[in-house]
Amino acid sequence: MKYLLLENIRSAYNVGAIFRTADATAVEKIFLVGHTPTPIDRFGRTQPEIKKTSLGASEYIPWQHFETVSELLTTVKQQGVQIVAVEQSETSVLISDYSEPRQVLYVLGNEVEGVSKEVLDSADTILELPMLGTKESLNVSVTAGVVLYYGIITKK
Repeated sequence: MKYLLLENIRSAYNVGAIFRTADATAVEKIFLVGHTPTPIDRFGRTQPEIKKTSLGASEYIPWQHFETVSELLTTVKQQGVQIVAVEQSETSVLISDYSEPRQVLYVLGNEVEGVSKEVLDSADTILELPMLGTKESLNVSVTAGVVLYYGIITKK
């Protein structure tokens, strides 16, 4: 089982692009936390940017919104799901040294602030992509693609 948690993502376009990649990589459910835009807003209206960039994947990939991340983290840990935060950290593991567990929740954080300390403290693994250029990070939707496809191509 593969899940995604999008924590306080600002851009509806990023969310839509991640839904599209999630579809291509067999993600079973996406958890949207905090102010991450949802495919359907609080008034029941479709979020057009998400629908457009997801090419409709947001209409059939199950998703759930949580105001805070605490309850969700407790629930998935009790279910034996490994929490993998994608972030740069002193304790992070390079993606090249990583093997995807059978049950995984990948956490992607805010475009500026990254993954919250609460998630990092709860994570079983902090996963890092090597950055060889002058920039310190990739766009969050690109990062999602790299991580999700890496799990597929390295499975034996």
